[in-house]
Amino acid sequence: MKPQHSVVVIGGGTMGSDIAAIFYAGGWDAQVVDPSPEVRARVPQAVAAAARSIGVHREGGSVGALAEIAAIDWSDVALVIECAPEELGVKQQVFRQLDTLAPPHVPLTSNSSGIAISRIGEGCSTRQRMLGLHFFMPAHWVPAVEVVRSEVVDESVAQTVSGIMRSVRKKPVQVKRDVPGFLANRIQHAMMREAIALVDEGFASAEDVDLAVRYGFGFRYIAAGPLLQKDLAGVDIHCAAAAGIYPYLHQNTEPSALMLKLVKNGDFGVKSANRRGFYEWDEASIEREQARYQRALRKAMQILRDEDDPVAEDA
Repeated sequence: MKPQHSVVVIGGGTMGSDIAAIFYAGGWDAQVVDPSPEVRARVPQAVAAAARSIGVHREGGSVGALAEIAAIDWSDVALVIECAPEELGVKQQVFRQLDTLAPPHVPLTSNSSGIAISRIGEGCSTRQRMLGLHFFMPAHWVPAVEVVRSEVVDESVAQTVSGIMRSVRKKPVQVKRDVPGFLANRIQHAMMREAIALVDEGFASAEDVDLAVRYGFGFRYIAAGPLLQKDLAGVDIHCAAAAGIYPYLHQNTEPSALMLKLVKNGDFGVKSANRRGFYEWDEASIEREQARYQRALRKAMQILRDEDDPVAEDA
């Protein structure tokens, strides 16, 4: 049976393929647009593999790889998600095309991690249907997705997109103002700034910082976010601790010296030629760590799914 809905994903890289897999796993058709013949050739297999990895593939969906936006079949499209390179000019060009080619009822969204949707949609005539829709890597594993509104977006469009994301088992997070970094990245970068500074100034190793997060306060986060956790533990306790800690937290407005040094030396982590970052890697350790990471994500996802399943919760 042909699915009732189709999603269009602009950009077939890792992020685009993983996002297409979310919908494919939910039984939707997915049309992936990418100008590269090499990317288009691997898109169908990449999408199917990502869908299988999360274990919820339902037969019926299909994956098509297209060379240009003009080739899109709009007949059943319910949503467009742009995953083009993180360059304002590139994204604006994509949205100008979508502005005129996409039927007016179809929401147009951008997966940009930092560029405001209000800037991406500048000059377009249908800005009221344009939203930020920010996924987190790996997109097919991480449940949350940020629904980012501009000042001109129609509220009904935000609600429609949120409903679509819930239908494919995602957790839409409402970001009511189009601010740099949106919601999650602002919180994440605040923590990262302090974590890197502690390593840079010799207070701890990268390993110990990671241990403190994973086995300390981060351990609680799958059960309760930071504000709920403070309600459970006592806001007064946190307030007293904050008074003594806040004056010593870093307020750097630029990336730390350590991060700049790593980037300058090409030490990007596992993707770099020298296999260095905060840690040193080789092929065996990369394979081992990625496998462990996938296992942990799978178990974490099951915990969250059990919370949404009253039968499992009562068992």
